[in-house]
Amino acid sequence: MPYFESPVDAARLHFVDYGPAGGPVVVFVNSSYFGTEMWEYQMLPLAEEGYRCVGLDRRGHGRSDDVWGGFGLDSLADDLDGLLRHLDLRDVTLVGHSLGTAEVVRCLTRHSVERVAGVVLVAGMVPGIVRSADHPGGVDPDLIRAGNETFRRDRAAFFADGARAFFALDLPGNELSAAYVRSMVDRCLGATARACAALGDLVATLDVAPELPKLDLPVLVVHGTHDTSAPLELTGRRAAELLPDSTLKVYENAGHGLFATHAGQLTADLREFIAARA
Repeated sequence: MPYFESPVDAARLHFVDYGPAGGPVVVFVNSSYFGTEMWEYQMLPLAEEGYRCVGLDRRGHGRSDDVWGGFGLDSLADDLDGLLRHLDLRDVTLVGHSLGTAEVVRCLTRHSVERVAGVVLVAGMVPGIVRSADHPGGVDPDLIRAGNETFRRDRAAFFADGARAFFALDLPGNELSAAYVRSMVDRCLGATARACAALGDLVATLDVAPELPKLDLPVLVVHGTHDTSAPLELTGRRAAELLPDSTLKVYENAGHGLFATHAGQLTADLREFIAARA
């Protein structure tokens, strides 16, 4: 059965495992609010081509348990490491989106890179968007906290009203059907209120900048020019500068949801990155 017990608290966590067991292994780590369905346009074609594609539903997301605790970055990273160990995955390419990139980074610095051969950070929140002494150009933390309060009052409206900016639908080339966008909003509402609130609080304090120089392995950083959730200069470009072995690819007109609007381009870049290490 596609479940395993979290090493943190024995919460039952759901995963998907597509493609042949002997193929190159790609593990996908989701954005906040989404389950593994967000990677539809990457996981399915890659699995059909012989890759083994694994995805984890974060606690409180998708088909994983609805729990109160375990939403600190260390615990979330331990859940990811638990999946790698449960399936005994090796020579893995870890692909994270948004806050999922922070889980990837913390998993590697908290545990080890032994099982991982390469990393892809897609529209990542890392190193963090909040202003600090070491990051004076970041966002005022009071603005983040105020946004979190608005989110708590009406997260349904937050998701629905924010979809156009998330996918940058007003820019050329970002055509998605209204049905698809609506389905993704509905998917976000499948994440529990507790999980959503806890992850919002995590973003308000996120800072993994000191950890990035420790990642001594190849990293592909993919980011959009019009990402309003994780602005390029605060996240993707800054992450690429801090990483010792990184390649930055910037997608023109792409927003935070480039996994859908630029699906083919992202999938091709994943293939190329994995092939370069084969």
